[in-house]
Amino acid sequence: MTTPDTQRPRPGSDILRTALRRNIGAMAGGTVLMGLYQAGETAFPIALGLIVEHTMRDRNLGALGLSIAALAVIITTVSLSWRFGMRILQKANTTEAHRWRVKVAGCGLQPVARDMDLKSGEVLTIATEDADQTADIIEVVPLLISSLVAVLVAAVALGLADVRLGLLVIVGTVAILSVLSVLSKRIGSSTREQQARVARAGAKVADLITGLRPLHGFGGNHAAFRSYRKVSTEAKHQAITVAKVNGVYAGTALALNAVLAAAVTLTAGSLAWSGRINIGELVMAVGLAQFIMEPLKLFSEMPKYVMMARASAERMALVLAAPPVTAPGPGHPAAGGDLDVDCVRYGSLRRLKFTVAAGEFVAIAPYQPRAAADLASVLAVNVPPGAYEGVVRVGGEELADLSIEEVRGYLLVNPYDGEIFAGTLRTNIDPSGTSGMVPEAVEASMLTDVVALHREGLDYGVRDRGANLSGGQRQRLSLARALAADTDVLVLHDPTTAVDAVTEQLIARNVAKLRRGRTTVVITSSPALLDAADRVLVLDDGVITAEDTHRRLLATDEGYCAAVAR
Repeated sequence: MTTPDTQRPRPGSDILRTALRRNIGAMAGGTVLMGLYQAGETAFPIALGLIVEHTMRDRNLGALGLSIAALAVIITTVSLSWRFGMRILQKANTTEAHRWRVKVAGCGLQPVARDMDLKSGEVLTIATEDADQTADIIEVVPLLISSLVAVLVAAVALGLADVRLGLLVIVGTVAILSVLSVLSKRIGSSTREQQARVARAGAKVADLITGLRPLHGFGGNHAAFRSYRKVSTEAKHQAITVAKVNGVYAGTALALNAVLAAAVTLTAGSLAWSGRINIGELVMAVGLAQFIMEPLKLFSEMPKYVMMARASAERMALVLAAPPVTAPGPGHPAAGGDLDVDCVRYGSLRRLKFTVAAGEFVAIAPYQPRAAADLASVLAVNVPPGAYEGVVRVGGEELADLSIEEVRGYLLVNPYDGEIFAGTLRTNIDPSGTSGMVPEAVEASMLTDVVALHREGLDYGVRDRGANLSGGQRQRLSLARALAADTDVLVLHDPTTAVDAVTEQLIARNVAKLRRGRTTVVITSSPALLDAADRVLVLDDGVITAEDTHRRLLATDEGYCAAVAR
C-alpha cells in the first residue's frame, strides 16, 4: 500500500459535465416537453390576438368556435407537457442525486482514509445537501432552454407585428441577464462559504454526539456546547447573508422583468395609437408582455441555480478527487501465517519487534496506554505503512504490499471502543449474515445472558450506539462480532475492561478455547487474559522488555506484578 502517484484532480465542472452526460436522454425528452409547454404558453396570447382580430373583422361564429377549439388544444398541450416534462426531469434529478450521494458516502466509508481536510460531519453534509444541489443542474438546463424558447417565440411574434417590439424584447432580455450574471457570482461565493460553515457545524455536532458521555463525566459539556454555539452562529450569519443576496437577486430580477413588460405594453399601445399595429396585435402584445414575465423570471433565475450547483460540485470534488492515503498492493497473505512486527517506530513505539507464530495465543501487557493505542492503530492499518518506520508482515507479506481488503480479511483488530449499530444483536454480531460461528461467538463472549434476557433472543432490537445496553453488554457484543468473523489473525485491544472479574475469567478461557489453532493477540492488562495466553510480551517505553508466561513473570518481575496484579 504505497502512496499513489498524483492523480488528475476532478474539479466541480467535471462533476457537472458527468451529471449532464449521464442524463442526456432524460434531459432531451424533458427539454422537448418543457419547450412545448413554453411554446404553448406563448401561443395562448398570440391565439387570443388572432381571435380578436378575426372576430372583429369577420364576425363568423364558425371561426369563433374553431378558435375556441384551438385554445382548448393549446391548454391541453400546456397541461400535459408540463406534467410529463417535470416528471421526467425530477426523476432524473432524484436518481442523479442518489448516485452522487452513494459515491461520496462510498469515499467516506472506504477502509483507508482519503487525504482531505474534512471531518465526518462535513462529508455527511456534502453527501446530502451538496449532492442534491449538484443534481439540480439536470432540471436547470432544460428549464433554461425552454425559457429561451418562450422568449424567442414571443420576440418573433412581436417582431412580426412590429420590428421594434421584437427588438425591445431581445435587447431587454440581454440587458437583464447581464445585470443578473454579476449578482449570480456573488451568490456562488456566498453559497460556498455558507456550505462550508454548515458542514463545520455538522461536524461539530457529530463530534459532540460521539463524546457526549465522557463530556458529561468530567463536566466539559458546557464548554463543548459554547463551542458548537459559536460555529452554529457563524453558519446562521452566513445563511442570512446568502438570503439577503438571494433577496436582492430576486427583487432585481422581478423589477427588471416588470420594467421590460411595461416597456413592451407602452410601446405596443403607442404603436396601436398611431395605427402601426391593429387591435388584435395590440391584444397579443399586451398578453405577451404579461406572459413573458414568467419565462423571463425563470430564465433570470437559472444563473443563480447554476452557480449554486457549481459551488456544491466543487465541494463534492474535495471528497471525490482526494487521493487515498495508501494505495492497494498486489500481494496475498498465506493462510495460517505468522504476525511479524519488525523494528516499528511510530508515536510512542521505539523499534518495536516481536513475532507471533501461527496458531499462537499471545498477550501484550502495555505499561503505557498510549503505546497500546499506537500498536493497535498500526496493526489496524489506521496508520499507512509509509507513515512509520519498520515493517509489519502478515502471512509472510508486508502490509505495504497488500490491499486493505486483503488485510481486513486476514487480520482483524477489534478496538476497545468498537461501535454498536442500530439493528439487532444478530446484525451487530454478523453484519454480512455469512458467519457460521454466531452461536460459538455469543457463548465465548458471555453474551448468552443478554440473549436469554429478551424474548426475541438474537433478534432483540439494539438502538444506535447501543444506547439500550450497558457498557459491559456493548463490550461483549463487540467481542462477539470479532470472534464471529473468524479471521486468521485476531487482535483484541482491552476487550474486557467493562465486565466484572468473574465474567472476565470465563471470557478469557472461552476465547482461548475458541481461538485454539488460530493466531490471537490480546493487548491488555487483564490478569485473566494474560494468564490464558501461551506467553506474555511486556511492552514498556515502546519496546518489548520481557517475555514469559503470566505466572512466571508474576514470580520474577516486580514491575510486572505491580502493573497487572489486582
